[in-house]
Amino acid sequence: MKDFLVAALQLTSTSNPEVNFSAAEEQIELASRRGAELIGLPENFAFMGDDEKRLEISSSLAQQCSRFLVTMARRYQVVLLGGGFPVPLDGSQRTLNRAELVGRDGQLLARYDKIHLFDVDLPEGNTYRESATITPGNELPPVVDVPGLCRVGLSICYDVRFPELYRHLVDKGAELLMIPAAFTAFTGKDHWQVLLQARAIENTAYVLAPAQTGLHYARRQSHGHAMIIDPWGTVLADAGVSQGAAIAPVDKAHVERIREQMPSLKHRKPNIF
Repeated sequence: MKDFLVAALQLTSTSNPEVNFSAAEEQIELASRRGAELIGLPENFAFMGDDEKRLEISSSLAQQCSRFLVTMARRYQVVLLGGGFPVPLDGSQRTLNRAELVGRDGQLLARYDKIHLFDVDLPEGNTYRESATITPGNELPPVVDVPGLCRVGLSICYDVRFPELYRHLVDKGAELLMIPAAFTAFTGKDHWQVLLQARAIENTAYVLAPAQTGLHYARRQSHGHAMIIDPWGTVLADAGVSQGAAIAPVDKAHVERIREQMPSLKHRKPNIF
């Protein structure tokens, strides 16, 4: 087993997909040059704008996103996660929010449609209703064995608040949890790092969390701080609030050591609860 580098990319995506694709490729190229073999893009990497326009362009944008991921993975010879993009539903005014994991050869390794939708009224005045335009996925998130690297479990943003989802991923063998996000600035300052560390610690797994950052449109502002966290809960890399990347090594042997030293997964009592 060898160490390998992973990268959690951080973007300030806008309502212009072409600009967003260009910014994403720039960060993918930089991360690959630094040796990253597994790279994650944040949620909404291709579009951050109003719901009406997102629905209007969702059909063409979904195709563009899938092609972009395949092209980038092949061009830079990396395993690449597109952390969330709209996929239209036939006969509906809603979309799915889909993440796709693509291998170095451009093969689709796994996809996941976001289950938990962000419907909240925040104290600072912003209201979010993802369910108004997004249909939740109806399948549990997958775990995929990425050849030569590790077993990866997928999720998206608001999922991080539901620990049972990550228990499912670890039960299926996940060693690294991918949590791409567009976390709001208001909730992120108090909850983002705490939740990521909790998911890493309780599941003794690595967490790779790409993120959106900064002001996108109107009052929509993201927290930033893309992170990589080890199975002990140690923050290995933090991208801060600028566009860029958090890059750090992943060591499968470290997962095994931590799980031996802190065997909480073996001590669970599922039959009692």
